[in-house]
Formats: sequence, C-alpha cells, structure tokens
Amino acid sequence: MLNITSAQLDLWLATLMFPMVRVLAFISSSPIIGNKQVPKRVKVGLAILLAIVIAPTLNPMPAVAIGSPQGLLIVVQQIIIGTAMGLTLRMIFNAFEMAGELAGLQMGLGFASFYDPQNASYSPVIAQWLGITASLAFLALNGHLIIISALAESFHTLPVGEMMPAKGYYSVAAWGGNIFSYGVQIALPILAALLITNLALGILTRAAQQLNPFAIGFPITLGIGFFILSFTLPYLPALLEHVMQDSVDSALSLLK
Repeated sequence: MLNITSAQLDLWLATLMFPMVRVLAFISSSPIIGNKQVPKRVKVGLAILLAIVIAPTLNPMPAVAIGSPQGLLIVVQQIIIGTAMGLTLRMIFNAFEMAGELAGLQMGLGFASFYDPQNASYSPVIAQWLGITASLAFLALNGHLIIISALAESFHTLPVGEMMPAKGYYSVAAWGGNIFSYGVQIALPILAALLITNLALGILTRAAQQLNPFAIGFPITLGIGFFILSFTLPYLPALLEHVMQDSVDSALSLLK
C-alpha cells in the first residue's frame, strides 16, 4: 500500500509551484510572450510546461508548506525575481519605441498616432513600426530562446528560497536609464539628418522670404526622415542583438 505523508506532498507541490511562480511572473512581464494579446491560458500553460522541464534540474526545494508564512514569503520572492528579470528584458523594446517617438516628432508625424494594444495607450506610427520591426528581428535572432535559457540559468544563479540582493533593485533602476541612451542612439541618424535639414530650410526661408516654410518644409523633412530610416534598417539587427545581449547580462547580474 502506498503511503504519502503530508511532508512528502508539500515537497512535491513546492518542487513544481515555486519554480512555476517565478516562470509565470517572468512570462507576464517579458517582451513578446508577455504581450497583452497573448491569451492568459497560453501564458499559464507555457509556465507549467517550463516549470515541469526546469524543476528536475534544480536543487531540492525548501521543505516548507506553500500555504505557510514561510512558503508565502518564498512565493513573493519568486514573483519579485521573475518580474524584475522580465522588466529588464522588456526595456529594450521601450528603447526602440522611444526612438520611434523622437524620430516621428522630428519628421512631423507626432500627430499621427494609433492605439497600441501592448501598452494600452496611443503611440506614434513610427514608434509602433519600430517596435514591430524590433519584435520580428528579436524572433529571427532566437531571442525567445535566449530569454528562456536566461530564465533557466537564473534558478542556478539564485536558487529558490534566496532573496534577490539589494543591489539588484538599484540595477533595475539603472538599467531603466538605458532606455533613453539607447533610444537616442537609435534615432540619432534621423535626428542629425533632420537637424541639418531644418537648418538648411531656415537659411533658405531667410534668404527667400516669399517661400512658405510650412508648404515646403513638411514634405522635405518627411521624405528625408523616411529615406534615413530605410537607410539605417540593415543595421537594426546587429544593434538589437547587442542590446539584447546587454539586457540578458543585466537580467542575470540582478541575481548575483
């Protein structure tokens, strides 16, 4: 007759539930997979599947009941760790969207905005286009596999039951500042070209005051902006790969 004690049952549940909580928090806050358009059933099912695959490779879980105060504390710890890693990886797409907003504003397309279901807000067309392009390049570079491997590595870097170091919280805030630096770097070619264009238009309208700057300025800045944007597209995958590797390293450094 098979006898199962309550301690064994708690250990079996903890072996699956504690990793699954971190995986689910990571999926909910990570890019692509954590999109609001992805059904919640898919996210939960993927979290269960990854937890089943990852759990046998981990060290023994803490022998505590999930419903106990100590078990609830471990659950909260896993939620914090998974969310911090997911947000760190999501910031790379925010940098591309910020670059699109800067470029669209300088091109004169700041008024052309559509509803963005991912962020539940209105964003410029160029920002949405750059975000979609970065997402497709991310999938083409197997970024979804890289972030899953980083998630599996996090269980060995910071096992279940240990709390993220205090420096990790500062690292998340510091990495958030990189959104602005990366966003400006991505949009810098367009901003520089449009700055020169606006200076040339200013000199032209000053020399020939009968010209209407609004009639000739908008199509010129729009055309040059699209031309520079198409010229910089071949360099986008290499830049995305570099930023993605930095984000993965930063996500793992949060736990060290």
